[in-house]
Amino acid sequence: MKANGNSLRKYFSFFRMRFQMGLQYRAAAAGGCVTQFLWGIMECLAFRAFYEADESAFPMAFSSVVAYVWLREAFFALFTTWNTDNELFDSVINGNIAYELCRPLSVYRMWFARTAGNRLANAALRCVPILFAAFLLPEPFRMTLPVNVQSMLLFIITMFLGAGVTVAFCMFVYLLAFFTISPQGLRMVFTAMVQFLSGAIIPLSFMPDSVRRVLELLPFAGMFNVPLRIYSGDLVGAKMLRAIGMQIFWLVLLTACGKLLCRAAERRIVVQGG
Repeated sequence: MKANGNSLRKYFSFFRMRFQMGLQYRAAAAGGCVTQFLWGIMECLAFRAFYEADESAFPMAFSSVVAYVWLREAFFALFTTWNTDNELFDSVINGNIAYELCRPLSVYRMWFARTAGNRLANAALRCVPILFAAFLLPEPFRMTLPVNVQSMLLFIITMFLGAGVTVAFCMFVYLLAFFTISPQGLRMVFTAMVQFLSGAIIPLSFMPDSVRRVLELLPFAGMFNVPLRIYSGDLVGAKMLRAIGMQIFWLVLLTACGKLLCRAAERRIVVQGG
């Protein structure tokens, strides 16, 4: 147990270092806050125009859509898959992965910890200013609190589960770089695909029922879609419990498959030069 505890502290040190490093980029975070806040305003205005035409035609109340938009902008850096760690890709391409393999640690756990730390730092710098400004906006574009404490607690739980699913999926993209000449194609394809399938562009509730039921079975729905819809009150009851179960299922499955892929990559890799 003591050895296991020491090992966990080693991985936590990678998480802490990346988190502290990410907090240093305050100017970039400030620029991101302004960009995402203005984008959120434009989206709220666009949705408002559609809702004024016929509000009954939409599956979500406008207040829920507003909450969804502001939460998505506030925690965009936590869930989006384009926010990848370029150093990990570079280490595979230029051969620096050899130094990682020499460490008496699991490459998968080490990369998972540093990826999670980097994402959490970026989200921490952006979420407070964006949400603070959103709560000061006039009606009907003002950010609202969840309907009860239970929704808030479930939002926090599912947000961390969603972040875990996002990191586990990004680990797949990192590890696939071992099997390709250049990771650029992988990043472009997966980023575009996940942005649409996770609800980062529009909530999955707006999809046709037949399409939505399929998308909710995929791991991408557990990223943006589940925690944001729970907060806004659009996802409740049995559907909410099933969505949380799917988050846990995909987190476990993606992590297990990622570890297997990492072992296969470690056996296959060849580093040349000296």
